[in-house]
Amino acid sequence: MTTRTLLRSGHVISMDPGIGDLPQGDVLVEDGRIAAVEPEISADADVLDMSGHIVIPGFVDTHRHTWEAPIRGVAPDATLDDYFVDILDTFAPLYTPEDVYAGNLAGALECLNAGITTLVDWSHINNTPEHPDAAIQGLRESGIRAQYAYGSANTSLAEYWFESRVAIPADDVRRIRSTHFASDDGLLTMGLATRGPGFCLDEVVTAEWAMARELGLPITVHVAMGRLAGRFGMVKQLHALGLLGPDTTYVHSCHLSGEEWQMVADSGGMISVAPQVELQMGHGWPPVMQAVEYGLRPALSIDVVTTVPGDMFTQIRAAFAAERARVNADCWQANMPVPSTMLTVRQMLEIATVNGARVAGLEDRTGSLTPGKRADIVAIDATAPNVAPVHDAVAAVTLCADVSNVDTVLVGGVIHKRDGRLLGDFARALRLVDESRDRLLAAKAAKAAKAPA
Repeated sequence: MTTRTLLRSGHVISMDPGIGDLPQGDVLVEDGRIAAVEPEISADADVLDMSGHIVIPGFVDTHRHTWEAPIRGVAPDATLDDYFVDILDTFAPLYTPEDVYAGNLAGALECLNAGITTLVDWSHINNTPEHPDAAIQGLRESGIRAQYAYGSANTSLAEYWFESRVAIPADDVRRIRSTHFASDDGLLTMGLATRGPGFCLDEVVTAEWAMARELGLPITVHVAMGRLAGRFGMVKQLHALGLLGPDTTYVHSCHLSGEEWQMVADSGGMISVAPQVELQMGHGWPPVMQAVEYGLRPALSIDVVTTVPGDMFTQIRAAFAAERARVNADCWQANMPVPSTMLTVRQMLEIATVNGARVAGLEDRTGSLTPGKRADIVAIDATAPNVAPVHDAVAAVTLCADVSNVDTVLVGGVIHKRDGRLLGDFARALRLVDESRDRLLAAKAAKAAKAPA
């Protein structure tokens, strides 16, 4: 029996060039897929009244350490160097599978609440074989669309991040692949989150890349962020090892040389930028426009809620403002007009939706309101005081709206938020993440008490 839902009379921003924007339009969903996007549709369907709402594709977060939700805000003033010590060398070794489950469940629900319908979960918390199973279970129960990117353990900063000799365990990666991701067609898919050259010895890097490609897993790696990693020349090293390819996402990329940018472009690689983290923690200027200038299609990500907000509105504005500030300052110094290629709000919405879907390996399924794609749809309340009156619907989403305006969220046609309220059991997730916070803080205090004076 066919299940139909009709989103009626919204201002539709499809992000599909063949459909465009419909100031008043309908979106028909059949059995979890978008069946039609037209000015008016007549159908026997459950109707969601979208009058006064802007209807967009769901946002895509292409890199988030979701496991960190229980320690949200613990490092508000942290630099990148601080993060490695305060989070990866302090909290991460204390994480149990139960903490990872709580973090991924609550973190994924946080995404849905904010209109993020697809997530790349960069999960470098696999301290035991039970940890990845717990992470995947949290994602699955939330109902979000996600790529689970299997990463390393984090039980010792020295062992895993300083010329590490320890490769991600291939046997466990194969177990997770066969147990949870036998098919690549599900709501959850799998990737490999690697540390890369500079952090690992060449033989470790080569082994992890080979494992990912043997198992058909996309690869995601942090590169060129901060003073240390910016000096590694990681893309250049990967090129020398013969490992560059179109299956790899390069996260941050703030200090890539021109030669490295061209290597990424020539190899078909992809870029994920985390603007608020990069500006706030000292990674470098968010390289959104640099990526565009090399013919790449950058996407956005949140990264760490230990230090920055977990919503896409923040990332859009941080990237937009940072890039325009950089260009304006350069042009002022040079006493010349700003170029016509300055970032626009429509580019930013494209980066946060359809570009994100490409980077997550899911452009054929999500990222735009295109008939045949999965119905990952978000409706923004455009009657709210911070949004109304609407002159430019794209600007209303990118520069005016916030999480409080996310009224309705569908993933694969399933409604997860309606009338501004999550429909899942967030109370349970909140209780679990609160309990995880308390346990982690107690474990940290106990560890500190045992440390030599």
